[in-house]
Formats: sequence, structure tokens, C-alpha cells
Amino acid sequence: KEKKPAEGRKHQNMQNDTKVSQGQWGRAWEVDWFSLASILFLLMFAPLIVYYFIMSCAQYQCSLTDPLLDLLTGNKHLSDIWNSTSTLTYRAAVIYSLWVTFQVVLYLFIPDFCHKFLPGYVGGVQEGAITPAGVVNKYEINGLQAWIITHVLWFANASCCHLFSPTIIFANWIPLLWCANILGYAVSTFAMIKGYFFPTNAKDCKFTGNFFYDYMMGIEFNPRIGKWFDFKLFFNGRPGIVAWTLINLSFAAKQQELYGQVTNSMILVNVLQGIYVLDFFWNEAWYLKTIDICHDHFGWYLGWGDCVWLPYLYTLQGLYLVYHPVQLCTAHAIGVLMLGLLGYYIFRMTNHQKDLFRRTSGNCRIWGKKPQYIECSYTSVDGTKYHSKLMTSGFWGWARHFNYTGDLMGSLAYCLACGFEHLLPYFYIIYMTILLTHRCLRDEHRCGSKYGKDWKRYTAAVPYRLLPGVF
Repeated sequence: KEKKPAEGRKHQNMQNDTKVSQGQWGRAWEVDWFSLASILFLLMFAPLIVYYFIMSCAQYQCSLTDPLLDLLTGNKHLSDIWNSTSTLTYRAAVIYSLWVTFQVVLYLFIPDFCHKFLPGYVGGVQEGAITPAGVVNKYEINGLQAWIITHVLWFANASCCHLFSPTIIFANWIPLLWCANILGYAVSTFAMIKGYFFPTNAKDCKFTGNFFYDYMMGIEFNPRIGKWFDFKLFFNGRPGIVAWTLINLSFAAKQQELYGQVTNSMILVNVLQGIYVLDFFWNEAWYLKTIDICHDHFGWYLGWGDCVWLPYLYTLQGLYLVYHPVQLCTAHAIGVLMLGLLGYYIFRMTNHQKDLFRRTSGNCRIWGKKPQYIECSYTSVDGTKYHSKLMTSGFWGWARHFNYTGDLMGSLAYCLACGFEHLLPYFYIIYMTILLTHRCLRDEHRCGSKYGKDWKRYTAAVPYRLLPGVF
């Protein structure tokens, strides 16, 4: 529909005024050819990659090469593979609709009570970081509570109620994939329309004029419905991450059903990934200060990614172990456990040091010493100047993103738990290496734009990104 001239001028003026004020803090204003090519590649192929991995397990025992060989040799056509794929079912649609609705109810209508009796846990109403427009949003932090309620009900059903089988997720895995895709595309499309016509905060919107980039990376910074339903926090933190541990439990239940036992590799995957998920919810208030909330706009990258990519590709190890049960020798199992726990320790302690430093404005002790830091400043859209500090000691003196190093160690542990017979379980460490390296570069580009010459002083003081002495 063609815009009225007055509306078009108003919309363009809003973009120009915001662009001048906001500079390059946040995602890009203009799209270079490489970024556009990358966006188009992901939009076209990311859904196919997810389908290919899930299909290869369902039809080819998790082999990534056999489907290609069948197609190249003419043994099968694409239509044969597609016709053998489970379709969307009414049962899956009901399951998925009830699941998302249940998580919305837990998110919106049950205020957090965990912070009242769990020492050290920060829940309830919390403030997020300052947006580029100078807005400070408030959030109801109740993810841990939602996770606990969901899992208590899951185990209650498995042990005594028996309303559904614990293998229900595995049994409907591909039909649920279509449901997740529908939600992912629906919420991404709605977010783009909302950004154009009724944004929550127009000054925190960014328009490049390129449809594909804006759809992928998002227009609105913090799209909301009402006072509390925040798209980024809900879709980043629910329903995909709450489902992560349920999916693994369903895979373990299927392994028990098929083979009469749950292997130590499946237990390791459930335990190590469960620790990661619980850590996320225990530190949900801290998550408000991370790149996902502080810098990313809400588009297909987050909307579809959280609905489809996260629950389907982050759980590949458990899915693989259903088809290929692996019983590790004691030394291998202990090695995987130690690597996973060490990675988690580095990940958590690095983030803890940063959080402690921020909360105390540097008036604390890191490794028994007063932390060193660099004073810096930045300006919001309204021209207000803010001051900040970047720590250069502790783990943050070793590398600028040493928390990612710990994350990668944990990711490798998940993969090593699956043995060495197939490539599929190792997709996760390959993907996480690319993702976190890219996030390093994105974060540093944004910080360079935000802090200017102060960022150059910081990188001179801490020269390495991930691996001290290497990168």
C-alpha cells in the first residue's frame, strides 16, 4: 500500500534524525554487499540446514553424506526424501500451541517468587541496560521459576500422572519442526510490521531501506506488547531454552525405551547442557546486559533463530545418541566431564568478574586485588553523555572475550561425549566457533563505534580476543 506523502516525509525525517543522533551504536545503518550476501544466504539456507540435519537422523541414521550420495547416484530424488518426511499434524500443532501458551502464562502472569527464598538469586522486576535512545526498560525476571514449574510438572507426569509419554517430543520431532518454523516466521514478520507502523520506541528503531537486512536483523530494538511482554527476553529465554532440557530428557527416555538403558554419554549430555541452561536462568538478570539484549534488534535472526535453530540444532547430541547409543569408557567419560566443568567454570567466573565489577563500579577485588580498568564515555540519542569503565584485569585481562573461550570448551565437551563415528554431533562446536568469533567481531565493531578512542586504549591494554597469545 502506497504511503501518503505527509506520512512518508514524517517517516523519513524520523529515520534521518535518529540516524544523525545515534551514529553506529547498535546494528548497521547501511548494508554493504558482503552483509547483504550473508543475509540472503542465511535466509535461504538456514531453514534447509536444520531440515537436512533432522532428516538425516530420521531417514539415514544421522549420516550427513548418505543423503547426498543417494541424490548424486540417482538412487533417490529430492521428492523421495521429501515424501518420506513427516508432515505437520494436528497433534503436533496442539502440543506446540499449548507449550507456547503455557510459557506465555508463566512469563506474564506469575510474578517471580524464587528470589524470596533462594540466596544469591536475582529475580523479580529488574532494569535493563540503557538503550541507544536513552531508555531503561524494566523486566520481570522469572525464567528460573518458569523452568522449575515446567520440569516439576514434567517429572510429575512421568512418575505418576502418565498423561503423556516422556518420549512425546521425540515422537513428534519433525511435525513440531514445522510448528516452530510457523511461529518463527510469524513473529519475525509481525516484528517488522510493528517496527514500521507502531513501534514501542521510534527513536530506538533502525531502517536501512533494504528489506532483507531489516527483516533479518530487525528494526525495533525492544519491541513490546503492553508493559511487560518483551519480544527479545521472551523468545531468547523461552520457549526454546526451557524446552532444551525437556528435549534432552525426551531423548533419554527414548533411549531407555529402545535399548533398556540410558548410556553414560546421554547422561553427560543431559547433565552438562542442563548446567548451562540452569546457569542461564539463574543469571537471567545478568543476561539483560549481554549483546542479545543490549545491541541486537529483534528480527528473523532472533525470532526464527530462537524458535527453530536453538531447540533443533543445540540438541543434536541427544538426538544422535538415540540413533547411536555410546557407552564411554571411564577415562573418556571423566575427561568429557572435566572439560565440560572447566569450561563452565571459566565461562561463569569470567562473567561473574564482569558483573561484580559493574555492580560495584570497580570497588571490589578480583583475584585478591583491586581491578584495573580504563575510563570511557559514550553519548545517547538525546545527547546525554554517559561514563563507563572497561576492566583490564582478572580473566578480562587475559582476553577481551574469555567467557566465550569457556563456552567453547563446554561446547566441545558435548560433542566429545558422542564418540568419533559421525560428524553430525560435531556440528555444534563448529557452529559455536564461527558464531562466537563473529560475535567477537560484531561486539568490537559496536564498541569501537560507541566508545571511540577509548576503545582503542582498551584493545591496546588487552590485545587478544579469545586465546591469549593466539587470537
